Amino acid sequence: MRSAPPAATSLKVLVAGGFGAGKTTFVNAVSDIPAVTTEAPMTEASAGVDDLSFVPDKRSTTVAMDFGRVDLADDIHLYLFATPGQERFWFMWDNLARGAIGAVVLADVRRLGDCFAAIDYFDHTRVPYVVVVNRFDGAREYPAADIRDALTVDAHVPVLFCDARSRDGVKTTLIELVQHLLRRRGVAAPDRRALPVAV
Repeated sequence: MRSAPPAATSLKVLVAGGFGAGKTTFVNAVSDIPAVTTEAPMTEASAGVDDLSFVPDKRSTTVAMDFGRVDLADDIHLYLFATPGQERFWFMWDNLARGAIGAVVLADVRRLGDCFAAIDYFDHTRVPYVVVVNRFDGAREYPAADIRDALTVDAHVPVLFCDARSRDGVKTTLIELVQHLLRRRGVAAPDRRALPVAV
């Protein structure tokens, strides 16, 4: 007799961070399905409100959420919900966070202060998270310890590095998040080789 396949585990993960940190790019890069986005063209109304100094080519912004799905293994499915970055859309975070088991906080080293709101939110709501430095072209590289000190995050919070345009890089980051969540729950994390990073 054939044994029944293992039950699939579906996990909800938030992707947060400041305006222009790369949340939409992160979800699009890794999603196994066509990602659902709520990108809207930026208009004159955002002039003087949204800082485009480091993202001068940005022409649209997320106004509700981005959604994607990625399978880390045959029985581990992540549902990704990217939050809007601008303060005027923060009221949506509580609804998006409902049921989330963890989060990715994307950071841009050129404006680290922009991710403080997300870190404060997850600290307050006790949603476990990892900080992921998005490697923008031309941005200076800093050691993880310096990033941790600048953001004043606890020692147990992983600080990772990733190019949000890279499917393999994003998938590896999500595997690190899942392992972090398992360790926090006292569950032995599977060997990373058991969670294939296949394109």
